[in-house]
Amino acid sequence: METPLTPLDFARRARKLYGNREAVVDGDLRLTYEQFLDRCDRWSAALQAMGVKQGDRVAYIAPNTHEQLESFYSVPQIGAVLVPINYRLTAEDFVYITGHSGAKVMCVHPDYLDAVDGVRDQLGGVEHFISLGPAGGRKGWMEYEPILTKSKPDFNRPDIAESDLLALNYTSGTTAKPKGVMITHRNAWANIVGTLVHFHITVGDRYLWTLPMFHANGWTFVWVITAVGGTHICLPKVEPARVFDLVRKERVGWLCAAPTILIGLANASAEVRGDVPKGVHVITAGAAPAAATIERMEGDLGWEVTQVYGLTETAPFITICEPRPEHKKLGTTDLGIIKARTGVELVTSGELRVVDEKGKDVPADGQSMGEIVARGNVIMEGYYKDPEATKKVMGDGWFHTGDAAVLHPDGYVEIRDRIKDVIISGGENISSLEVEGVLLRHPAVQEAAIVGLPHEKWGEAPHAYVVLKSGASATEQELIKLCRDRLAHFKAPHSVTFVQELPKTATGKIQKYVLRKGAAAVVRQ
Repeated sequence: METPLTPLDFARRARKLYGNREAVVDGDLRLTYEQFLDRCDRWSAALQAMGVKQGDRVAYIAPNTHEQLESFYSVPQIGAVLVPINYRLTAEDFVYITGHSGAKVMCVHPDYLDAVDGVRDQLGGVEHFISLGPAGGRKGWMEYEPILTKSKPDFNRPDIAESDLLALNYTSGTTAKPKGVMITHRNAWANIVGTLVHFHITVGDRYLWTLPMFHANGWTFVWVITAVGGTHICLPKVEPARVFDLVRKERVGWLCAAPTILIGLANASAEVRGDVPKGVHVITAGAAPAAATIERMEGDLGWEVTQVYGLTETAPFITICEPRPEHKKLGTTDLGIIKARTGVELVTSGELRVVDEKGKDVPADGQSMGEIVARGNVIMEGYYKDPEATKKVMGDGWFHTGDAAVLHPDGYVEIRDRIKDVIISGGENISSLEVEGVLLRHPAVQEAAIVGLPHEKWGEAPHAYVVLKSGASATEQELIKLCRDRLAHFKAPHSVTFVQELPKTATGKIQKYVLRKGAAAVVRQ
C-alpha cells in the first residue's frame, strides 16, 4: 500500500480539492488550479513529443513567472529532471551548467535570449531551444505559448520512485565551478511537510514570490503553496515599492526573502511604503538577519519575521527559529536577539549537531564554537558527477555545512559565521555576524560586512565595509567607537570603508571573498 513520497502528489490533491480556486497571479493573468495544472499537463505532453524521456534534463533560465512555476510540475511529472539556472549568472556559467547537467531542452525567458544566443555554438547537447515568451523572430527558437496551446493535456505518466532525481540545483560557484546538487522527490517532500508543520499556511493564503524560484526550488514553496490550495503571486523583479503595492492589492499574507530584501523593505521611505497592511508573515534565510533588521520589520511594519536555516544541499531547511510561549514576555530588543538565532531542527529535517574539530558535540553554553552537521531525509543524494566533493562533505555519514555556530542552553543553534569567514585575531575568534549586528544598530547604516584582513601585529584584524542609508552620514571613528562600546575591544573593526553597495550572490549572500580581494593588503594600527 506504500506510495512514493513526492511533491507531485500535492498537485493531484490540489486539482481534486481546489480546482476552482485561484492558483496563480502573474500581472494581468489569473489561473485557477484546474487551468494551471492543465497547462502543466500540456507542457508535459509537449516535452514528451520533443523526445524528452524519464531521467532527461530540462533547463530553465527565467525569473519568477508563471512559466517558471509550471516547470516544477510539467518536468518532474514525466520523470525528467528540472535544472533551474540562476539567471544572474554569466553566459559562461550557462554553458557550464547546461553541459554538465546534460540538458536536452533549454527554456529561456526573453530577457536572456541574447545571452544564450551569444554562446549557442557551445551548447551542442541542447536539442530544443524554447523561448518563454515572444522570440522576436530569432532563428532556432520555438515559442512556449503556441506549443502549449496546441498540445493536448495527455501524456505518458511514468512510475516515479521517491529516490528518483527531481531537480539538479546548482550552487552559486563563487570560488569554484558550480556544483550540481541532486535533490530527490523524497528530499523535497520531507522539506515541504516539515515547512507546513511549523508554518500554519492554509487554504486561501496568498504568497508573494520575492524569493527566486530557481534558488533551492524556491525553498520548495513552489509546492508548499499548492499543497494547501494557496495562491502564487508572481513577481519577476523585486523592488520595495512593487512589493508593498502587491501586498496591498493582492492581500498577500506570506513571503520569503533573503536578509538583503528585508533590509530594503525595512529601510524603505514612508512614500515608498504607503499604507502597509500589518500581519504579513515573512520567512527569511540565506544569511543570518541582524536583530536590528528584525526589530524594524516587526516594530515599524508590524510584520512577523521567522528565520529558517539550511543549504541547497539540505533541500533546503534544517532549522527554524521556533517561537515559544515564553518569548512573548520579552521586550522588542531581546525578542529580536532570539529571532536572529538559527533555531532548532524541523520535525522532518532529521538530526542536527554542532561539533568540534574532533567530531564531538560542543557544550550548550552559547560560547563554544563548532561546525553544524546534519543527517536526515532532506540531505541531498550528492553532487552530480563529483564523488570526491560528495565524500568530502558526507563521507562520515553526516553532511558538513561549513557553518560555524554555538549551541545555547535552550537547544537553539546560533550561526556565528562561515568557518572560512571566522576572523582569528591574536588567537581570538571573532564572529563577523556579531560585529555586523552592532553596526546595523547605527541609524545611518543600511548594510555592513566584516572581513578579516592581514595585520602586522595580530595576524589579521576585522575591517568593516559599510553602506550608508540615502542622505545619512557617519564617520569611521563613530562606527568603531559604537562597536568598542558594545563589544570586547578586540572585536571592533580597526578600519572602515564606505561603499555604495556590497557584492552579493543572487540570493543575497555577501561575497566576502570579493571584499577581501579588493581591500588594502595590510591593515595597520
